[in-house]
Amino acid sequence: MSRFFTKSLSALQPYTPGEQPQDMQYIKLNTNESPFPPSPRVLEAIDREEVSRLYLYSDPDCRALIGAIAKRFGLEPDQVTVGNGSDEVLWFALRAFCDENTPLAYSDITYGCYSTWCGLLNVPSVLLPLKEDYSVDLSLYQKLDATVMVTNPNAPTGICLSPAQIEDILRANPDHVVIVDEAYVDFGGESCVPLIRRYDNLLVVQTCSKSRSLAGARLGFAMGSAELIADLNRIKFSFNPYNVNRLTCLAGIRAMEDEDYFRLCTRTVAETRDRTAEALKQMDFRLTDSKANFLFAQSSRIPGGELYRKLKEKGILVRHFDKPRLEDRLRITVGSREQMEALLTALRDLGA
Repeated sequence: MSRFFTKSLSALQPYTPGEQPQDMQYIKLNTNESPFPPSPRVLEAIDREEVSRLYLYSDPDCRALIGAIAKRFGLEPDQVTVGNGSDEVLWFALRAFCDENTPLAYSDITYGCYSTWCGLLNVPSVLLPLKEDYSVDLSLYQKLDATVMVTNPNAPTGICLSPAQIEDILRANPDHVVIVDEAYVDFGGESCVPLIRRYDNLLVVQTCSKSRSLAGARLGFAMGSAELIADLNRIKFSFNPYNVNRLTCLAGIRAMEDEDYFRLCTRTVAETRDRTAEALKQMDFRLTDSKANFLFAQSSRIPGGELYRKLKEKGILVRHFDKPRLEDRLRITVGSREQMEALLTALRDLGA
């Protein structure tokens, strides 16, 4: 770092995203992208005429997009806000509901970005250890004097809590916001959005990156009480009022409208995930009960780091986390059926 970098952030550890090779020489199963293109309605809508309007700013209120999301989830428009990916929406939430006196409580094994954001915003972290099998210990979520983050399904484990379990956390923390990050919920979990009507401290965050095949468009959204959403918008309009571009707004609207395509893609991914999981179990892999679009797998024969490197040599990228309790596991994105067959073939060749 330069001599000008602020000393208060000198110890900041940036989040490390998964590898993103641009030459596409790999089968890419490391960043949980969809194996499918966006909805045909998205491709039809973003035409030459729409591209020609890029000299104009986008609507800072994103009214049409927010209206489409609200309609899809049975909410009012003032119960929804949007951002440049769910990362931005979550950052707005941390800025709104946490400070040096209000920590963020979250699992000790989950997204690495939470701890990075806490460091960036000078927010203390309260780490809640997962059990040995990576499941959530709900007893640790009682009466926390903190904003609570629940990743559901969790990453990288894929394990999911039920709405009833989330409701227990909400009831146990009535005076603090409970943020439920549902990036992967569409692949087998049950959303907590219906609970918004009963709990004014619930904020549900979702993304269009996974189940709606818009990772490159960068679109996330939050849903909650009108008061919570007003808080997030207060942050948004103080920081980046034009945070969602014109083409992404249009893509998001069309993706929300194409329910049939959404259900086809998510159902196919879930079926491919379960089929691959059974094949891995037959090879003596240990697996969590993933409800996400990835598998969290451990070979009984080859250590995680070594297996990651050997798969890369064979042209297959998966995600390896060189951290305690994770070092022997791989997070494997569920790709197309052909990609998963190629993965299984490579694993058999390696004797995994």
